[in-house]
Amino acid sequence: MRVSDFTYELPEDAIAQVPVEPRHSSRLLDTRDMSDHTFIELPDLLSPGDLVVVNETRVRHARVEGVRRETGARVELLFLDRRPDGRWEALARPARKLRPGTVVDLAEGSVTVAESLGEGRLVVEVAADDPEELIDRVGRVPLPPYIRATLDDPARYQTIFATTRGSAAAPTAGLHFTPEVVAGLRERGVDLATVDLHVSLDTFRPMSSERVEDHRMHSEWCSVPEETARAIAATRERGGRVVAIGTTVVRTLESRADGTGGVIPGGGWTDIFIRPGGHPITVVDLLVTNFHLPGSTLLVLVAAFMGDRCREADETARDGGDRFPRFGEACLAGGKTPQP
Repeated sequence: MRVSDFTYELPEDAIAQVPVEPRHSSRLLDTRDMSDHTFIELPDLLSPGDLVVVNETRVRHARVEGVRRETGARVELLFLDRRPDGRWEALARPARKLRPGTVVDLAEGSVTVAESLGEGRLVVEVAADDPEELIDRVGRVPLPPYIRATLDDPARYQTIFATTRGSAAAPTAGLHFTPEVVAGLRERGVDLATVDLHVSLDTFRPMSSERVEDHRMHSEWCSVPEETARAIAATRERGGRVVAIGTTVVRTLESRADGTGGVIPGGGWTDIFIRPGGHPITVVDLLVTNFHLPGSTLLVLVAAFMGDRCREADETARDGGDRFPRFGEACLAGGKTPQP
């Protein structure tokens, strides 16, 4: 497959710059019959006994500004992942002159470049007793480059489930949820469970290869709690469906798949790339996701899940004036008929 197979024309005014209020008032396209809804109606589109799985990762204030100690030149760092050895991977702009040994002073503390990984990626050492806390204190919310508006309330880029700090971007589909949606799911007899995937580089990086199969994903940390694995097993037994809220949940569950429709609890790094004809999807039955940018790995994953309906759904959304991607509308995709 060619990357060009997953490109299309997206008008600039289709890219949402600000989120809607309230969160659950965004539009929701049910791609099973191409019917229009609002997100508050999600519980009505599911069935008693289904299980909704959300990503409870929290976005860190990962975009940090500093200056090179030796020249005073401004540098912007986007902190991606903390390595097991305590060092960090970061994207730098500009990165050309940030060689090993270069010190960048922050508003508080400093970082030292340890290694260059290419394409603007660095390994850095953070001079702080608690680097996570320092980054969160001196940094700001890392909105994607296509969002030029200022976000008045940084909490609007967190989901209501956000608990475990570690992401460089929000798990987008979860941004539509409100306590009212959760209450509606409970009343409908739909259970909720959580996973963690700390969103990293591939949210920002487009595919650069000509062939989809040649793209290599950046590793991200994910984990599935024991109680979520048990909830999925119980859902299978009662004939319900596993509903993934966002592509990050799909990647987490399929990374921990046991081959029988269940998952193995635990955590680890994943670089799984779900694409048509590639890794089979064995855990997720329904997917709630936003509409994604052309040429993105997120769009490829949705195409693997939906097949030919993916293109039809995108065309329906564009023709209907739906907004893309981070602060845009959502769709409900796929599905199996629940057993009685």
